[in-house]
Amino acid sequence: MSDNTVKTKDGLMKAEEPLMDHFTSKDYKDFYEPAQDSYLFIDSLLNDASSLKSMNPYICLEIGSGSGFVINYLAKLLGPNNGSRLFLATDINPKAALATVKTAQRNSHENLDVINTSFIQSLERLKGHFDVVLFNPPYVPTESEEIKLGGIAASWAGGIDGREVIDKLLPQIPHILSGKGFFYMVLVQENKPKNVISIMDTYGFNYKVNISNFLLINLNAKNNNILSSSVLY
Repeated sequence: MSDNTVKTKDGLMKAEEPLMDHFTSKDYKDFYEPAQDSYLFIDSLLNDASSLKSMNPYICLEIGSGSGFVINYLAKLLGPNNGSRLFLATDINPKAALATVKTAQRNSHENLDVINTSFIQSLERLKGHFDVVLFNPPYVPTESEEIKLGGIAASWAGGIDGREVIDKLLPQIPHILSGKGFFYMVLVQENKPKNVISIMDTYGFNYKVNISNFLLINLNAKNNNILSSSVLY
């Protein structure tokens, strides 16, 4: 059993959630507060814990980290691996990037670096080396203009069908992930997940349902890697 996991009364294994008591309700006016999708996200990571640990990832990335809740959970779940494992987070909202830094500090994750940028801009040199990529996108359907509002709107305004930001990232995934990489993305029905699956199929991706309310997609079938795309119903 990992030092960062505990056994509940019913015998189930559960990783410790990151400490978040350094934020107040006022803080969450500037960046995304952990919500149902965040908790479903970490449930999915916990469900795949054995596979993730067996894969022994070297570089883990969250795109759009918000408060830093999910990437810090992953850091707790996997551990530092004697300092050889690197966690990275990016967010286009500077206040969210700073929040992720504070969450890393609160949870003593010294091997987590945060960059205020869009997607993986300024990290292009690491393309093909990311072993785990997390993405809780702005999936709420809105007018296209709302995407440009910036600030906390960047965490939820997804444009037409909630897909405009998502569709910019999808073609990059095969180039971002390493040969053994895992990818996790949250979708809702309004995002037309079957269409997302069809797009990813053109890159050699398959899918399977893992746990309730989640659609887990196997990525890069030719290398037998796993992509998890979490769909909220």
